[in-house]
Amino acid sequence: MWYSKSREEVVRELGSDPASGLSAEEARSRREKYGRNQLKGKPKKSLAVLFFSQLKDMLIYVLLGAAVVTLIVGEYMDAVIILAVVLLNAAIGVFQEQKAEKAIEALQQMTTPKSLVRRDAEVREIDSVDIVPGDIVILDAGRYIPADLRLIESANLQIEESALTGESVPSDKKAEDIHQDPKTPVGDRSNMAFMSTLVTYGRGEGIAVGTAMDTEMGKIAQALDVDDQKLTPLQKKLEELGKTLGYIAIGVCVLIFVIGLIQGRDLFELFLTAISLAVAAIPEGLPAIVAIVLSLGVTRMSKIHAIVKKLPAVETLGSVNIICSDKTGTLTQNKMTVVKNYVLSESEQGAGEDPPVEMIKAFVLCSDATYENGEGTGDPTEVALVRYGEENGLSKKSMDAEYKRVSERPFDSDRKLMSTLNRTPDGFRVHTKGAIDQIMEISTTAVVNHEVVPLTEELKAQYLQAAEQMSDDALRVLAAAYKNTASQISPEEMESDLTFLGFVGMIDPPRIEVKDSIREAKMAGITPIMITGDHKNTAVAIAKELEIASSLEQSMTGAEIDELSDEEFSTKIRDMRVFARVSPEHKVKIVKAFRAQGNIVSMTGDGVNDAPSLKNADIGVAMGITGTDVSKGASDMILTDDNFTTIVHAIREGRNIYANIRKTVTFLLSCNFGEVVAILASILFFWPLPLLATQILWINLVTDTLPAIALGVDPGEKDVMKKKPRNPKESFFAGGAAFQAVLGGVLIGSLTLLAFYLGLREFGYGLRDSNISEEAMTYARTMSFVVLAASQLFYAFTKRSATKSIFQVGVFSNKFLVFAVIAGLVLQYISISVPFLAAAFKVQNLSLPDWGLVIGLALIPLFLNEIIKVFLRMKKTSEA
Repeated sequence: MWYSKSREEVVRELGSDPASGLSAEEARSRREKYGRNQLKGKPKKSLAVLFFSQLKDMLIYVLLGAAVVTLIVGEYMDAVIILAVVLLNAAIGVFQEQKAEKAIEALQQMTTPKSLVRRDAEVREIDSVDIVPGDIVILDAGRYIPADLRLIESANLQIEESALTGESVPSDKKAEDIHQDPKTPVGDRSNMAFMSTLVTYGRGEGIAVGTAMDTEMGKIAQALDVDDQKLTPLQKKLEELGKTLGYIAIGVCVLIFVIGLIQGRDLFELFLTAISLAVAAIPEGLPAIVAIVLSLGVTRMSKIHAIVKKLPAVETLGSVNIICSDKTGTLTQNKMTVVKNYVLSESEQGAGEDPPVEMIKAFVLCSDATYENGEGTGDPTEVALVRYGEENGLSKKSMDAEYKRVSERPFDSDRKLMSTLNRTPDGFRVHTKGAIDQIMEISTTAVVNHEVVPLTEELKAQYLQAAEQMSDDALRVLAAAYKNTASQISPEEMESDLTFLGFVGMIDPPRIEVKDSIREAKMAGITPIMITGDHKNTAVAIAKELEIASSLEQSMTGAEIDELSDEEFSTKIRDMRVFARVSPEHKVKIVKAFRAQGNIVSMTGDGVNDAPSLKNADIGVAMGITGTDVSKGASDMILTDDNFTTIVHAIREGRNIYANIRKTVTFLLSCNFGEVVAILASILFFWPLPLLATQILWINLVTDTLPAIALGVDPGEKDVMKKKPRNPKESFFAGGAAFQAVLGGVLIGSLTLLAFYLGLREFGYGLRDSNISEEAMTYARTMSFVVLAASQLFYAFTKRSATKSIFQVGVFSNKFLVFAVIAGLVLQYISISVPFLAAAFKVQNLSLPDWGLVIGLALIPLFLNEIIKVFLRMKKTSEA
């Protein structure tokens, strides 16, 4: 019962040191002893379970039944081939499922919450799963608690424990409390912080007393079952499409069987062909292929610093037409530097004169950042202020030692202020920093020429005019104030009756690469919007430099937003490009207004209060460096480099992924439709069957796996960002995709029948002849067998672009597809040329002229599609 012991007892029992924490070696040793700090989830499915789950399909059962029947009638080779195809399909399914599972595991690792711990006397950020008992954990607003902690230090600390207690109101925490009653409820243990709860206010430190299943959360959690296997909206659509096509395919197969029965065909051969065709024609692998394409795309995106947490976000990215971005750190370099100061003093203004010591002292003492040996940690604005102090001989370390902080009121985005109470030789002093207008409101006096005078309206106007000039120069203005007190006061009493000291102007230069990214976004039909807490003039100056806005009229402040009704704001927002002096509540209003206009909105955020706007946006984007755990938890995507350019890159990648899925699906449908056309036509016109059941199953195996996945990882078209965003309501088969799939299928099926006819002709037979010799039938089926497989493989090349030729996109730019096609052709050749395989598939090797003929026929769908593209390009040029 750690809550019943003093801080010193707990630290002693756990063998730790609050000043230096655990050593790296000790932490390693404890991790080996206690294991990873994560709740146990459901056990993974074994390979055997995964394998047999692939066989749970009615058509597979029928196929297995057919294999049994073939064994009974003595067709042993057919039975072996059917079983081999079923087993290979199941093995491929297991591989696909494992691939998707590993990708999701990789995502979970990438999005693992981070924690600040003290180890080897240094504060380090580590993955929460690496926390061990005895670790000194540092807490601040916006972080999730990584383990059960006994608090050893707290300052206005409040923790929201609804995940554990059900109470939505944050609990006040005090490290000095001790609870002797062994039955003290979890919600009343004010000196404890529990795993998975959230720091909403203040700061503190705690020592880890329980990790993983030894936590309060671990006791009540039976299993951590995060359902990442839910289908994305696109997968659901494709699953529904697959079912619809499946019913159609089964209907066609039943029709084929009935007509063949009436025609007096061989019942057993007809039965096998119908079942094989149903298996080949039904695109049951679509959701699996989409899952692989999405997961591979997500892995690729992580390499460009964009971690997509939720797979549906990849689909939505392609439709984004509004990017609402924070200014600081995202559009700018996040390297704030103080370049100007303003105080009303004859000796404390202008370059080369004495620095305004009292104002700098207030800024340094009212900051949580550190700056040592040229390296800073903490908020970039505070780092800039602390560095400003170092440059003027006021080091943060010495200031903190001389003027010990006894209380504080942390920064709040609504107040736009932060205050600390420090002990001085004469008593106590409050130091406050924040937005100049907010500081003005709570100040009654000001320091002018080293004297405290009333803060008159004339003085306010003078200060504001100087601040306006700094803002016009794109400087961020931050003011400081103070007041002396004889005794310690509460945080609520700090921010009143202050003495205004002055303000500084800081600049955070735009990122060099952002300007090009903004141009690219505009070219792609995407409107960049800047959102900032900075002054309007500062924001517009940066926006103009980045070409986001062209005039002050395109900007609006939070106060101006509040004056408008939702309807008025929704109308006016169309012309806005910059929103300044906004709070997190305004962000939500901005998102809703843009969405009300039918836009698909991406919104960035990093703070606790940004969570609502991130959730309201179509794509919530959290900052990986400055973002809190709460913002990361509410987001769909995390930027590991906090860079606007990464959002644009992610949108480009999202567009390519969607396009690749579309290519894959239309390719598979064309191939499957081609097989149906060939068999259905031969039945309807009383022709012999051009393919046997085993041949259909083999072709399906060769063409529906590697080439489909290869299309799914296509590098994409270079001009994808020169097109308008995709309408999310647009049909998956819009833009003639359905027609192309049908046309491709008809071509492939017709050429398969033509090859069969030409094969029979070589032996003097026609399609309507009876008593065709077995030799002629085998040769003709071999020709159709090769044409059907090769035409599908070659057709994959033309599916890479709907309008560009294969030479424009680059024949070898997708090396995986080249390999997949070559591998398919080699497998096809082996099945014909290796004697025992040829006997099994009832095929034979072709003569050299016939090899030339079948390859020529197989290339026709590719060439015809390329010719169609030429006409499409000409039409597009004439319309332009």
